[in-house]
Amino acid sequence: MARQPENNPAVTPKESDDGALIRELALLLDETNLTEIEIERAGLRVRVARNISIAASVPAGYQPVTAAAAIAAAAAPIADVAKHPGVVPSPMVGTVYWASEPGARPFVEVGSKVTVGQTLVIIEAMKTMNQIPAPRAGTVTQILVEDGTPVEYGEPLVIIE
Repeated sequence: MARQPENNPAVTPKESDDGALIRELALLLDETNLTEIEIERAGLRVRVARNISIAASVPAGYQPVTAAAAIAAAAAPIADVAKHPGVVPSPMVGTVYWASEPGARPFVEVGSKVTVGQTLVIIEAMKTMNQIPAPRAGTVTQILVEDGTPVEYGEPLVIIE
């Protein structure tokens, strides 16, 4: 419940209500572990967000891309992979994990044969692990995102041909 100001002529009831709304939204962020919340009411739009840095864990056995591999990849013709008929887009915003836990064998690798419904990747969203199934059977020809990286809705994850 919003508290009214105590005979303070410098604070109008409107400003007090706005401040109370912001405080309530900030408390809601803390209670729900959200990083951002936005509300629009009676022409007033309020967005409350907090910056959180998340440390990414590197799985055991992870090897960064070498310079030679990067040059070879750059030399290959780059097409718009989002328009490829075999692309599997991310169905949500979150963090991609190619294995069930750090150090575990990935669900798929380039060259893996997959069946419809087979788990390709896990996307963590709001502390929930969501298994992303293969929408079609085929062979994984490209993996387009690295383990532990954030993805946006619709971002290409993998190509199955």
